[in-house]
Formats: sequence, structure tokens, C-alpha cells
Amino acid sequence: MEGKPSIFRKEALDYYQLHRRHEGDVLRVAPRWTRWSYPLLMALVAVVLVFCSLGSVSEYAAGPALIRVERRVRLTAPETSVVTSVAVRPGQHVTPGQVLMSLQPEAELRELTRLQREVDLQRLRALETPLDWAARQTLRRAHDALDTALAHAEARVVRAPVAGVVAPSLGSVGQVVAADSPIASLVEEDAQARLLAFLPAHYRPLLRPGLHLRVTLQGFHHEVQEVAIESVDDEVLGPEELQRLLGAGAAPEPRLIVRARLPSRTFNDRGHAREYVDGMPASVKAAVRSEPILLTLVPGLKGLLPHDG
Repeated sequence: MEGKPSIFRKEALDYYQLHRRHEGDVLRVAPRWTRWSYPLLMALVAVVLVFCSLGSVSEYAAGPALIRVERRVRLTAPETSVVTSVAVRPGQHVTPGQVLMSLQPEAELRELTRLQREVDLQRLRALETPLDWAARQTLRRAHDALDTALAHAEARVVRAPVAGVVAPSLGSVGQVVAADSPIASLVEEDAQARLLAFLPAHYRPLLRPGLHLRVTLQGFHHEVQEVAIESVDDEVLGPEELQRLLGAGAAPEPRLIVRARLPSRTFNDRGHAREYVDGMPASVKAAVRSEPILLTLVPGLKGLLPHDG
């Protein structure tokens, strides 16, 4: 047998002879990371189970909302008139008695135009015949009639009855306004801002005073604030009423009004304080119920584990 090649290595045979013919252990080729990967996987599973048991998922009632500013003074036209001048701008602070705009009834406006032309004509005649005493008398009477009409027009000036802020609904020069139509409105300086939220009616049993609303103003999505519900109306609004309040894009489903008081007349916009404007649109949502994540993943456990309804 000597000289015949062996299938065993010489080192293996020497090891076998040296260690009293004991057989070696099974060849182990598993990498070192497998020793700690299994405990790590079990720990991760335990963490996920604890998180699913303690963590919760909330259900939200969401809907549109409107900002309403209380204590508004609305000014209307006494008769069909034309806006001849506007002395203020929306958002401007005004004091009692400050001139807001001037109105001129259409008939008086036509009369003023006629009188002004009459004065111009009589002045021209008086210049052509400077010695004509009758022409001078006619010019004086025309001036008196024009002054009387202008004094009467001054009475049509609209002044601020209280101190406040001019609202955006302000008439413009040349605008024709009908009798009793709004021409301007003021928001008193100490007025309060409120929130009217329109939430789905089927959430009525879950909505209650004290529940928090998350409010996001349209156009200011980076600023979210929380306010507490003050009251919940029991009357449900239909599609027609919602369209009247919210416009043509209102949701068709029945909704009810949830009211809340805003903490101040201003809101924060990237470090700048800005005033709420009456009618400003917003969106709200309220967490009405929650349950553990585990119950959401495994609904069959709802009868075994306690959870919030």
C-alpha cells in the first residue's frame, strides 16, 4: 500500500494518530454574525409587539370651517347711489367719525353735472360781456345753486360710527349700490374671533365640548393650532344650506356646526402676527375615537382586549 495516494491529508492522519484515534468535530462554516442575529430578531419582534399593544390609531372627523369675527358694524346705502370716493382701504384702522367714502344718488349726480355746466356757461357769458349786470347776477345764482347742491352732497359722506378695522367688503369708486345694500363694514377693535366647523353628522354622538380641534387655515398650511370645542349644534345642515354657507364646492353629505372660540384676533404666520378676516376658510379635524394598533391588525382580539370606543 506504500506509495499509493491516500484520500486523507497527512496532517489529518497525524492528528488522528496523535489524539488516540479520536474523531474530529463536524465542520462548521456558519459566519460569526449568525450568532447574534437570531437574538436581535427576537428582540425586534418583541419591540413590535409591545408597540402594537401600546400604540394607538385614531379616527378623525374632518371637514371645512369658517372664521367668524364678532361685533361687526355693517354700513348700508340709504338709497340707490354711486360711490364717488373711497378714503380708506381694507385692513385700515379707523377712529369714530373718520370719513370712509362718499355717496351720491344718481339723480343728484346728474343735477350736479348740470349745475356745473350751467356755472361754466354763465361764467363764459360774464367774461364776454363784463359790463352786463344781468349776466353777473345769473352767474351768482348759478354759483349759489351749485354750492347748495355740493353742501347737500357733503351730507352723503359715510363716516365710521365706531373705532375698528375696515373689512375687505368695501365699495369701490364708480360702483352703483342699491338702497339698503352693504357698502362697508367695520370690525370693532375688541371683537372676538370664532370658528365654525362643519363636521359629518354621523359623528354627533362622539363630538362633545372640550374635545380638541386641529385647525389649518387655507393658505397657511405650515401653521396648525388646536382649539377646544365650545358647543355642538344638534341641527343637521343639508346640501342647500351648506352650499349657501360654503359655496358650490360644499360636501353633499349632511353636516352639523361645531363652534369654538379662537384664543386671539391674530394668528402666527412664520413669526408675523396677522389678523383673522371674517369669512376666512379653514379645515379642521378632531380625533373622535382610538384603538390599539394590535386590534386594528387583528380585529378578532377586540373582544378580548380593552380599548377606547
